[in-house]
Amino acid sequence: MTLTSRRSFLIAGSATAAAVLVPVASGTATAAPKASGRTISVAAGETYELAATTRVSALAIGTGGKIVAPDGYDISLTVDGVETGQLLTATGGTATLIQAGTYRGDVVLTVAESNDVTYETLTFPFRQALYVGSDGVDSAKSVLSAVRGGKVTDAAARGVSIASTGECFNGVYVESGSYTLQGATINLTGNGRSDFAGYGAAVVGDGSSTKLVVDGARVSNTGVVRTTVIANGGANVLVKDSFLRARNGVLPSDYQATVETPYMESVPWMLGLDGNVRATNLIGKGSIATYLNSTVFSETWGALSVEGGSGLKLTAINSHVGNTGDYGYGTYAIGDATVRVLGSRFDVGSYATIIAGPAAVVHYGDSTRSAVAALNTELDLGLSNAELRSIPERSTVVNSGHFGYMFFGAGQLTLDGGTVINSERATFLNKGQQTTIKVDGSQGARLNPRDGVILQMIELDDPGPVPVNGKMMNVGVYTEPTTDPAKNSSFDVTAVHSTDGAATFSSIKLKGDFYNGMRNGKNMVLTFEGSTVEGVISATKTKHRVSSIDSSTFYELGIVTNTTQAAVNNGVVVQLNSGSAWTVTGTSYLTSLTLAADAAVKAPRGKSVKLTVDGTATALTAGSSYTGALVLTVA
Repeated sequence: MTLTSRRSFLIAGSATAAAVLVPVASGTATAAPKASGRTISVAAGETYELAATTRVSALAIGTGGKIVAPDGYDISLTVDGVETGQLLTATGGTATLIQAGTYRGDVVLTVAESNDVTYETLTFPFRQALYVGSDGVDSAKSVLSAVRGGKVTDAAARGVSIASTGECFNGVYVESGSYTLQGATINLTGNGRSDFAGYGAAVVGDGSSTKLVVDGARVSNTGVVRTTVIANGGANVLVKDSFLRARNGVLPSDYQATVETPYMESVPWMLGLDGNVRATNLIGKGSIATYLNSTVFSETWGALSVEGGSGLKLTAINSHVGNTGDYGYGTYAIGDATVRVLGSRFDVGSYATIIAGPAAVVHYGDSTRSAVAALNTELDLGLSNAELRSIPERSTVVNSGHFGYMFFGAGQLTLDGGTVINSERATFLNKGQQTTIKVDGSQGARLNPRDGVILQMIELDDPGPVPVNGKMMNVGVYTEPTTDPAKNSSFDVTAVHSTDGAATFSSIKLKGDFYNGMRNGKNMVLTFEGSTVEGVISATKTKHRVSSIDSSTFYELGIVTNTTQAAVNNGVVVQLNSGSAWTVTGTSYLTSLTLAADAAVKAPRGKSVKLTVDGTATALTAGSSYTGALVLTVA
């Protein structure tokens, strides 16, 4: 009985009951296999073309033997309801082949219509347990023998289980349709191939008319780029009350790390990371991914990724996000992506967010009822009034094993509400980028860098990819400069430029240092509104712990020591607005200082602070402005 004639059916857990869902046919062979009753045997070197889905009790394939489908179709193997046996035919390739060996049990060879997905220069032959199109489930493109238990209709799949131990097999693929995946269990073990296309992911929503709700799912994947959830091509994907986890796989022995996205299977180490699987990815144009009351963890690399495209919106509400390994990020923001984290807990290896610009907007705050209701409308989440009322109001907490946020490109970052950022190293690491950072502490936001550095600016220490045989490979080496920067007479270190690294702090008590270690034409511009700050604010000379960094020492990127010194091309512009005070704890080199009438610069108790401007001792007076070579010392 076909799905088109029966719109709702049960996927039975037993092999016997499941048999009625799979049409049985005999195969024809280019080189005829030995077939006996319920077995198929393909000799070494022979090719067997299977014309229709076939169920047997045993399958044997000799070395070099192949089972293939007719043109326009692809073949998949399940044994006892688990997709298996299929591996990529070449590193960097897209085709898969059932491997030589003997398979016994409830053996189903499914011949399904091709679902070819093109990404840039490559076309990937998708195979999926469940394919959903605009008219609902399409059994002709689905491998239904891999869908166990539960109930499947054209509108929803409830309580199903999908498992794979082969490569590049997808769980659920929804294209240009509306669908709910409820209470699903998906476990994919073995490598995928591309998380830019979604080849090998557990769940994919694709197409501008796609609305996919993943509710109460448990997805656990292990393998290279074996992503759990992908939103692509303008799809709107909502994941709620779900558990998603991705563990690294083993890269092919001949894989060469590259930044060319059709071939990328591991994180570019120049981000200070390692790993070969992201838990999720948001790609394409106008795609939306929202994670509500869910747990999302990658081993390393990244948990909630945004990669390429435009107009992308990523949101985490009351979710637990992070990395189980030593390195990784919570979210990634590239292009003009909008990333919002409300009421969530991040336990990350390296960064809460990597901001890669050039126009990314990132906000960490509270999951207030008004904020969540506004997102429900903006993102068309479809949450009922009862669901909205049931969402507790929470503040966001970030615990990072390295930095809080890393600017790899330009972008805007806002922290407000009761957000607390705990990091081993600097809260904000700016690698030579234009930034607009706003921190509002009026509702209790706090910054707690264990190394005592709130903002660190350094030159971009990414050595970049290197062209090798026509491809951009990740084999570059960062080498620490050995000479001092030459003064750029055309760059004004006392002025505010649109390309500077700027940060504004409002209604907050800060304890920590601010360092500008840029070499080439970028000022650090700090504005304090009704805030207090205790620490050093200064131009510096930075130095990495090691002078040469390659893929074997990727973790050294971004980690520097600071020696305060007069600005060269790295001005420090400080504005203390009304109600603000700076307690200077060590020698600080500035290029501009402006004090409101009720602002103050002071020293710790029992000490005094002195200012020189271009070498001349100058009184610090509220309501005054100073420019030039400013040195504040504490005695």
